[in-house]
Amino acid sequence: MAVRLNHTIVAARDRDASARFLAEMLGLPAPVVLGHFAGVRVGDTTLDFMDVQEYRDGATEIASQHYAFLVSEIEFDAIFARIRERGLAYWADPGRTKPGQINAWDDGRGVYFEDPNGHLLEAITRPYGSGGTAASHPHPLVAHRLMSPERGTATHRDPST
Repeated sequence: MAVRLNHTIVAARDRDASARFLAEMLGLPAPVVLGHFAGVRVGDTTLDFMDVQEYRDGATEIASQHYAFLVSEIEFDAIFARIRERGLAYWADPGRTKPGQINAWDDGRGVYFEDPNGHLLEAITRPYGSGGTAASHPHPLVAHRLMSPERGTATHRDPST
């Protein structure tokens, strides 16, 4: 059997509202409550939202996490429309230095936005690096390949050129 991610726990201030937000933004079925969790099914994986008080014995801080979702062009259009309809802030980059923009990395489209807990959500139409260095807009992380020492040094393309 191939290894696949089955589920992950997402810390939330309000598990139900947070799970509904994700499901609505991505156009997914309504969350299902199982015990302490409100689960949102994303493909073969479930994101299980859990109130932070139960997650860390009364802790109030939630460490921001990043969740990226690979979507079709049609799904991207719908997600991006929902972001704009709700008046949510969005960015072209994870560092949030390009507000009000989307990116064209790997000759696809991508957008970053926050959930109610400060988790950074990303919708992308092409997987990271799928356009390689030949893409019109290569992903900034696609700069070089690591090679094992016995294979020698890899050549790399400077993304700024």
